[in-house]
Amino acid sequence: MTPTRYAFIKANWHSEIVDQALVGFQQIIPPDQIDVFDIPGAFEMPLLARRLARSGRYHAVAAAALVVDGGIYRHDFVAQSVVNGLMQAGLDADIPILSISLTPHNFQETEHHVNIYREHFILKGREAGEAALRVKAMLETIAA
Repeated sequence: MTPTRYAFIKANWHSEIVDQALVGFQQIIPPDQIDVFDIPGAFEMPLLARRLARSGRYHAVAAAALVVDGGIYRHDFVAQSVVNGLMQAGLDADIPILSISLTPHNFQETEHHVNIYREHFILKGREAGEAALRVKAMLETIAA
C-alpha cells in the first residue's frame, strides 16, 4: 500500500457543521492525501467505510456525521448503530476506521448551537487526523 492515502466520509445532514470535521482533518493530513466521499446520512457510513477500507487504497478511513433528535426516530439508536457498524467495518477490513459521529442531547438549530458544534467538529477532525497518523505509525511498527 503506497502512497499514503486517507478516505474521509461525511454525511450531508447538517453539512454546515459536519463539513468542519474535514477542515480539521486537513489541518493534520495533507489535503492531497485525502479522498472525500459525501453520503446522504450517517446510516450509510458503515457500508461505504467497509468498502473503502477493503479496497486496499487507504491507511485509514474517517467518517463524520451529526445525528440529532429529529422527533421521528430514536437518534440514539441510529448513532449507536452507526458507531457499531463503523467498528465492525474496521475489524472486518483490518483498517482503522475513525468515527467523528456526534449525538448531542440538546441540539437546536440556533446560531449559538451551530457555532458551538462547527468549532467542535474542527477539533474532532484534527483529533481524527492525529489518530490516523498515530495508528498508521503503530501498525507499521508491528508489521516491521
